[in-house]
Order: sequence, then structure tokens, then C-alpha cells
Amino acid sequence: MAANDITFRPATRADSHVIAELFQISAEGVADYVWSTLPDLEFQGMDLLDIGAKRYEREGVNFSYQNCDLAEIDDEAVGMLHAYAMGSDVGNVPDDCDPVLRPYMELEEPNSLYISGLAMFNKFRGRGAGTRLLDFAFKRARAESLKKISLICFEENEDAYRLYSREGFKDRKRSAVVPHPLIKHGGDAVLMVREN
Repeated sequence: MAANDITFRPATRADSHVIAELFQISAEGVADYVWSTLPDLEFQGMDLLDIGAKRYEREGVNFSYQNCDLAEIDDEAVGMLHAYAMGSDVGNVPDDCDPVLRPYMELEEPNSLYISGLAMFNKFRGRGAGTRLLDFAFKRARAESLKKISLICFEENEDAYRLYSREGFKDRKRSAVVPHPLIKHGGDAVLMVREN
């Protein structure tokens, strides 16, 4: 596979399971944590991946298939970009916020296209596809008249941090990760921002 073999398309509700799989990769445990805290009544007896898929089936919310584009090769999903516009009213974290999620809520850049998930399946990594997905995000931000793109990266994920730095993202703010068995990294979560 070469990166130029990739095509992009908007996700559909039927893609929700593959979106959840890719979110598990990109969020490195944070999505699993969120899904594990959802009310038992609604998701009773479901495993985490199925809970994630149900959440991405929703419409009209940030974490929806509607904010996702899939990267494909020969009609097979190889990766995804999930992003949505952050408003100007971000950064007000409620006092009763879940302490494990607080660091990520503190790392929000107003008036930016927020890349909430960018992932490739392992067998497609290291071939330039991540760069192509970022290029797609830059075009999307311009189409939505957003002058900034933001994302959160774990400092311990050195490969991702290098990719984002190489693509023009700069550290804006850091917050210490709250340890939890589902979250794969410690150290800092880093808000990175690129002017578009």
C-alpha cells in the first residue's frame, strides 16, 4: 500500500463499529475509560467496543459518525479522522468533572478544528497514511474557515508527537495524566495547535 492509494469518504452510521475500533487505537485507553463509565441500564451486557459503536451511531453530537471521515484502500477501511469545530466557550471545566477526564477537558483550544481521533490500523502504519489524514484535516479546517487545528497527544507517544511536530503543531499547554488501569500512558497530555 502506498499513501497515494488512499481515498477518503464521510463515514456512515454503518461504520460505527470500525470507528470505535479506530478510536480505541487513537485514544490509547481514554475512550475505553469513557465507555466504561456509561450507565449500565443503557449498555447492560455490552463489551466496551460495542458501547463505543453505539455512541458513534448517534447524530447531532460531537462524538458521532457524522464528524468522521474514513480512509480506505480498495473499499477497506484503513484509518480515520474524527474532528469537529471547537466553539469559543471551551475551557470552563465544571467542579464536579470526572478527575480522570479533567486533564483532557482543560486542554481545549477555542475556535479550532479539534482532531479528537486520528488512527490507522497497525498493518497500515508507517507508510505515510497518517500524513495524508492530517492533510485532509488541514483542508477540512480551511473549508470550515477555521484558522487553527488542535489535538491532544500523550508525550509518551513519541511517534505521534514527532509526526505532529513535523507537521507544524506546537505545544500550547500541558496537563498531567491521571493514572488509571485503562489509560496506557502517564506523564503529560499535551495540547498541540497548528495555525492553518
